[in-house]
Amino acid sequence: MTILPLRKFFAAAVVAVCLPFTPHVASAAPAANLPDFADLVDKVGPSVVNIRTTTRVSTAQRGLPPGMDNGDMSEFFRRFFGIPLPQGPQGGQSPRGGQGGQGGGGQGGQGGGSDSGPDSGNDSEQNSGVGSGFILSSDGYVMTNAHVIDDADSIYVTLTDKREFKAKLIGVDDRTDVAVVKIQASNLPAVTMGDSNKVRVGEWVVAIGSPFGLENTVTAGIVSAKGRDTGDYLPFIQTDVAVNPGNSGGPLINMQGEVIGINSQIYSRTGGFMGISFAIPIDEAMRVADQLKSTGKVTRGRIAVAIGEVTKDVADSLGLPKAQGALVSSVEPGGPADKAGIQPGDIIQKFNGANVEAATDLPRMVGDTKPGTKATITIWRKGATRELPITIAEMQTDKSTKADLKKAPEPKPRASNSLGLAVVDIPADQLAQMKIKGGAMVDSVDGPAARAGLQKGDIILRVGDTDITSAKQFQEVTAHLDPQKMVAVLVRRGDNTQFVPVRPRAQGQK
Repeated sequence: MTILPLRKFFAAAVVAVCLPFTPHVASAAPAANLPDFADLVDKVGPSVVNIRTTTRVSTAQRGLPPGMDNGDMSEFFRRFFGIPLPQGPQGGQSPRGGQGGQGGGGQGGQGGGSDSGPDSGNDSEQNSGVGSGFILSSDGYVMTNAHVIDDADSIYVTLTDKREFKAKLIGVDDRTDVAVVKIQASNLPAVTMGDSNKVRVGEWVVAIGSPFGLENTVTAGIVSAKGRDTGDYLPFIQTDVAVNPGNSGGPLINMQGEVIGINSQIYSRTGGFMGISFAIPIDEAMRVADQLKSTGKVTRGRIAVAIGEVTKDVADSLGLPKAQGALVSSVEPGGPADKAGIQPGDIIQKFNGANVEAATDLPRMVGDTKPGTKATITIWRKGATRELPITIAEMQTDKSTKADLKKAPEPKPRASNSLGLAVVDIPADQLAQMKIKGGAMVDSVDGPAARAGLQKGDIILRVGDTDITSAKQFQEVTAHLDPQKMVAVLVRRGDNTQFVPVRPRAQGQK
């Protein structure tokens, strides 16, 4: 179970008050008005599975000090204790099982004994974790969370009838935390898929899983929010259903018995449930699962930009009617966005005609687009909108590259201006290395710019709608700024570019 920190914790004490019986007291609401989950659990329960993972460890060297082998340990026990070296799982004299990982699977090591075969040697399986999953199709496909099977050497799936199967990993997508495995079985009870787009805040939902290794545990609650952004690739369904370690990968079910999500994350300070849990929308999960089943991997589109949120201050300073869209902070040279003419400081408002409400919407829209597709991106630049055609590329493995910029010569200080910035020209070779055509480098900061967070070494690319070409031109532009209005300053720091709203100071102010 992925655990996210919770900043505040509230506890409410519930006190029961006993009142004397009186026949005139109004009767309680009929029990028929309360939800009954029994039929729903009978229907969906057989489709929910327990998933136990093991890792292969060397019993020959496990727990021994560096440089000491089993022969050394045998001699140590014989001399000082007069007993032989205690046998581990390899010798079969120690009891197997017990709880390991998140509940240890509760299987007592079932199916996790020493591997046989010429390559097994001194290796044996050790329980490493437990989670949940559900049957996608009657021929044995099972869906779970990617983090449930992370780093597992073997995966075991246990059905409600206690049959256990060693599963084959079909595919994993870490970005959405979805995984698909396959067991050799037929005529299995598959779940019914719902529509996560039709989920309503306030409706009753049920989770079935293996919290702390306790299989087929049922908890219920309501949907408390939709489209919750926790910094991951997907918008989550937020609920108050009790979800704990071991529930990961289990289904979130609506009152029609349909799966609408995969239980994936919780907010917690203790590692246990504290009132908020998150589920991956099943529509998104199934798109991933279909690709994993057909190709073993997920193919996504990319346009090669780094983006950030558009804050209200940035929107006001740029004249945007609403604080929405994705602010382009950097553009990969030679990438699709660069070829389309997108620049740092642009605000992407639409992708293929669909509004980009928040910055996190754009990666999902682009990622769901097939590589090679031609699309249209609507941007806001210098007070006007533009539509740019773009060809979507395929997302590759992330590569972290940093430009090793040459240190600029010691700049000569200049007089500060209404923004509180002293700037100098950037050497031509450094401009070429950074792949920019102009700008001015900050030499010192005070007043408004310092309060806005600007630093020495930042590159000023634009003030308002005016591109900065030199330190002299920067001074001319800032000399005519209105101290009554915020101005958006486009700043590059390292490889990232963003707008910083700054209010110019009036003459004589600090």
